[in-house]
Amino acid sequence: MDEVHEHQSQSLGEDNENEIVAETAAFVHGEPPQDANGPPKADSEVEILHEKVTKQIIKEGHGQKPSKYSTCFLHYRAWTESTQHKFEDTREEQRPLELVLGKEKKEMTGLAIGLSSMKSGEHALLHVGWELGYGKEGSFSFPNVPPMADIIYEVEFIGFDETKEGKARADMTVEERIGAADRRKMDGNDLFKEEKLEEAMQQYEMAIAYMGDDFMFQLFGKYRDMALAVKNPCHLNMAACLIKLQRFDEAIMQCGIVLAEEENNVKALFRRGKARAELGQTDAAREDFLKARKFAPADKAITRELRVLAEHDKAVYQKQKEIYKGLFGPRPESKPKRTNWVVRFWQWLLLLIYGLFRRGGHKAE
Repeated sequence: MDEVHEHQSQSLGEDNENEIVAETAAFVHGEPPQDANGPPKADSEVEILHEKVTKQIIKEGHGQKPSKYSTCFLHYRAWTESTQHKFEDTREEQRPLELVLGKEKKEMTGLAIGLSSMKSGEHALLHVGWELGYGKEGSFSFPNVPPMADIIYEVEFIGFDETKEGKARADMTVEERIGAADRRKMDGNDLFKEEKLEEAMQQYEMAIAYMGDDFMFQLFGKYRDMALAVKNPCHLNMAACLIKLQRFDEAIMQCGIVLAEEENNVKALFRRGKARAELGQTDAAREDFLKARKFAPADKAITRELRVLAEHDKAVYQKQKEIYKGLFGPRPESKPKRTNWVVRFWQWLLLLIYGLFRRGGHKAE
């Protein structure tokens, strides 16, 4: 599907209650790091790749391994093994690393050896000796790595392009980069149809990697429009995958990237509303749906979601009403005041004495 048409009816992503359709023409967040304070632990067998490089698989990948001069895309975190100091994290910059095997920088030799043994989607832990890292001198600029430091890499291998000549993105023309991104987007859409959501997201992330912020900043006019026509649908498709995977916060972020470019993008508003509703952010979700309906008043999916929110609000109101009713209980009925017979007796006695006194006074006269 060059374009995954939503039945040519401008549907906002749903053909039924549970299906979300991918968009046409991002950074994706894969599995969150296992341990934000240090390298993760791996229980798998240690594989010796080189005298100075070992690997442990955290999550298996799929497909083929990259060959020499393949352009690889990956996220990684790196620590010095002795001090457990994290000195680099591509996730923090939301930008995957592009590395051409056989043309990597000297300090990434060990990382490249590990990467050449991995499959797309694989998540692994690499231990690299200092000889294949930052060497005897280390690095005192960025990143800051002490001398003779062995390194631990946590690598998430997104995927690779087989380019025999080892042509990196920076050496491509604008048309080549947009074309490569579009091919990745279409591959992702095919995987989405097969419900291979994680694999689809890898393709979308690779498409976005071809059109990073540095590249987009240089584009104007028709070239920027061409790039956005591929980039924004990748973000929307990411949101669709993430909603299905119940990673709603990430889906909201992907929609937000599109809305930063197109504030009235109906599909971005709709999918952000879906994610917000799932998180219980009903007021924000309603705001998104109402804004989307303003630009697509006939769309049944929007009407259905607004109706679901209205029914939810009604159910919450009824539940609260029952809670308050039980909390305060029924209003007590007024009871007749009980007669105080002691007071009544003394009142009668005083009246009797007063009467006798008056009678005695009349006789004296």
